[in-house]
Amino acid sequence: QVQLVESGGGLVQPGGSLRLSCAASGFDFSGYWMYWVRQAPGKEREFVSRISWNGNSTDYVDSVKGRFTLSRDNAKNTVNLQMDSLKPEDTAVYYCAASRLASRSTRPQSYNYWGQGTQVTVSS
Repeated sequence: QVQLVESGGGLVQPGGSLRLSCAASGFDFSGYWMYWVRQAPGKEREFVSRISWNGNSTDYVDSVKGRFTLSRDNAKNTVNLQMDSLKPEDTAVYYCAASRLASRSTRPQSYNYWGQGTQVTVSS
């Protein structure tokens, strides 16, 4: 059974940090690009970041560049999104996704696998 299980979300003050994790199982994790996509209340889904199967290539939406860092551990089948200097506009549900292809799609059906999401709230 394929699973993508996100964790690490929560409430944090502006300027704070959170580390999101996504634990994958049931598929060949090391053969997939891994993604984070977010959806803020009342807004469209937004591509946040992606990392290549071997971790050598990462990509970020402009609004998080320099603040978020995506990494993966293929031995542990996990991907981590370190989020620093958080802003209220980062508030959203963050979804982990997997695809064999490099993409910036925000549509779940564009991905092979899609997680249930974890809530991140940035507020004072």
